[in-house]
Amino acid sequence: METIRNWLLPLLLAAGQGALLWPGAGLDGAPGGPALFGVLGALALETAALGRRRTAPLRALAGTLGAVVLGGLAWPDGYLGFGSLVALYSVAVRCPVPVTVRAVAAVVGVEWVLAAVQEGPRVALLSDMAITLGVYLLCAGLGEARRQRLAGRLSAARRLAGAEHARRLAGDHERRRLTRELHDVSAHHLTSVVVTVDAAHRLQDSRPDLAAEALSFAERTGTETLTALQRLVGLLRDTDRPDHRPMSGRIEELVAGFGRLGRPVTARLPDDLAGPSAEAIHGIVREALTNALRYAPGAAARVLVRRADGLLELTVENAPPRAAAPGAGGLGAGRGLAGMRERAAAAGGELTAGPTREGGWRVRATLPDGAGTPPSEQGWRRDVLREQRLADPALALAAMILPVSFALALTEEWSAAARRATLPALLVVCGLLVLHALPLLWRRRAPWAVLGAVLATAWLGPVVVAAWPVPSQVAEFLVAGALVEALAVYAVAGYGRGPGRTWPAPLAATPGVACAVTATAWADGSVAGEPTGPGGAVLLAFTLSVLLGPVFAAVWGCGLFVRRRRLRALAYDDFAFASSMWQADRAAEAERQRLAATLRDAVLEHTRALVAAARRGDLAEVADTARAALAAMREMLRGLGDSADGGAGPAGRLAPSPTVADLDALCAALRSGGRDVRLRGLPEAARELPPSVQVSVYRIVEAALGAGDPGPARVTLRRRRGTLRITVTGVRLAVAGPVAERLRVQVAAGEGRILCEPTGTLRVSLPAGVVPAPAQEVSPSPYA
Repeated sequence: METIRNWLLPLLLAAGQGALLWPGAGLDGAPGGPALFGVLGALALETAALGRRRTAPLRALAGTLGAVVLGGLAWPDGYLGFGSLVALYSVAVRCPVPVTVRAVAAVVGVEWVLAAVQEGPRVALLSDMAITLGVYLLCAGLGEARRQRLAGRLSAARRLAGAEHARRLAGDHERRRLTRELHDVSAHHLTSVVVTVDAAHRLQDSRPDLAAEALSFAERTGTETLTALQRLVGLLRDTDRPDHRPMSGRIEELVAGFGRLGRPVTARLPDDLAGPSAEAIHGIVREALTNALRYAPGAAARVLVRRADGLLELTVENAPPRAAAPGAGGLGAGRGLAGMRERAAAAGGELTAGPTREGGWRVRATLPDGAGTPPSEQGWRRDVLREQRLADPALALAAMILPVSFALALTEEWSAAARRATLPALLVVCGLLVLHALPLLWRRRAPWAVLGAVLATAWLGPVVVAAWPVPSQVAEFLVAGALVEALAVYAVAGYGRGPGRTWPAPLAATPGVACAVTATAWADGSVAGEPTGPGGAVLLAFTLSVLLGPVFAAVWGCGLFVRRRRLRALAYDDFAFASSMWQADRAAEAERQRLAATLRDAVLEHTRALVAAARRGDLAEVADTARAALAAMREMLRGLGDSADGGAGPAGRLAPSPTVADLDALCAALRSGGRDVRLRGLPEAARELPPSVQVSVYRIVEAALGAGDPGPARVTLRRRRGTLRITVTGVRLAVAGPVAERLRVQVAAGEGRILCEPTGTLRVSLPAGVVPAPAQEVSPSPYA
């Protein structure tokens, strides 16, 4: 399909140009033998160059320019050379604006030099050069507008692909986040209780006062644990109070709490820590000090945070342990260091940890300094003015140049004396035409103002004709400015606020243009060389209104049609994005609810028993319930870790990617949901396919079936001569919109072909023997 699209237009252009070479085709002065061979060579070069316009647009443009020079020199009156227009359009669609500007300059320069060689210093040369410049500017502007539309569609496809990727991973991400938070809660609170109570139990004979302190600490910490767990999983939301204290103060309070456990801890940190990096520092410090409490009881610790070159450097270091901590090795869940690294990576930093020369332990983290610099959204906003920095100026310049070139072309038949006599008036009229089209530069930002300015400048012509004796043959050139009114009406329909309120635009433009032309004729005193009176002026205004009314109405309708298509595509993208984000929220909420139930059964009951035992003063029971809560927490964290790794198990291996063999399970899951989905050709198609091809096939079918169609669907896989053919029927929502865009990009990444039929059928061909690029939702933008 892509090959047909590449070669169909070049072959049609070659066929049309070749028909002119046929004897009796209608052109006078058929070329002789050498000229004929030159034209045929130019056609062959142009066709070959245009065939590569999608993959190598600049080379295609260079080839078509060579064909223009060759064909123009071989047969100046017969070779058309439309290939350069097509090639320039392809350059504008696929290349940045600076490249397009240079390409326009090169094409116009070649055309001007060729015209000067062919025509010599004649009046027609100036008009031909103006027409050439206007046509190529218009072509480049249309290509730039197309490039922006494609870039917008690709951006929407990438945005939606990211949302769907987040939807698929939302449950895993939420599970990992909750695992990290739960580990911090268990390590900081429950481990502290166990260590404190064990120390008080060992020293109760020599230090009986420690028992009361340990019981008070266990009651207070148990209550904090309950509150933290309830806030984490969304339980008892009414008791959730957001902590608005500065992060520096919270870190200092955390360090002071460890100091109250009987260990010397010093801290030095800035007073204005804020943002995600400060949150990560709080979690890392809590984990590091808890590890020091567990494995180096009684050892001094130091916390240092300093700024350097826009970064926050955190150091948590403890001295060697004075004595081994009894039973400390069984208190942890084995995720402390990994959790600290995950926190640092989530904030955009990195973390290292290891022993010191003295036998202690040091944790170092480098994080971006985000204090006082809230994330800016400016980089994500679309710059509409820069998007159209070539399209709108090119259209405005073309609207200025084409009427002027039309006027210059008509003066070619005049005598030299007539041209000299009318030169001042001709320059004034050309200036009026340029001024008339100038407001089009702002047609997107203020379409109604542009229409008003265009209609106002149209009346400058009658004023000039009435105030200054402009010859009739020159005054007639002002009619060419009616093209500007049509473009202004289109701008109001396409970009004006409220499409239902743009209907006055054609109603205002029709009598405005008719009356302006009539006023010009009345001021000149003649129409087409015939004198006119009041009756003739009224008849002329009525006739022009009748003729121009349908034209402006059609232009207005085209603007509304294009606008509605664009808005419909944007609305569909927004709906699909919102739907994906909603499903991601639901997946995360499901994980939270599942964790809430697990916590309620496994951990919260033990923690409540711990608080009750502390209030009763039973030190032994406090120790037992704290260890039971830690064991339950560790078991739950192990289960969450296995789930987060996709059931990989203790080894931490990721689950294998889905393959063609998993399509049967996918269709079965859809059938269990009430949708009729059938799969055919699976065993034959899946035989000896490369793994990457199998992943691509699964993702393509998954995206097509997941577009949201409620009706029955059929999936057929066939393998013929090294090509795997995928046919999916009954997926109307997958053959258009963002789903189709993502499928096209994904199939193109696998060097395949795709055909989306309006009837709801999707046909994909993938090379079965060649390992394609990794399956992905979108590819890098070709417009960057």
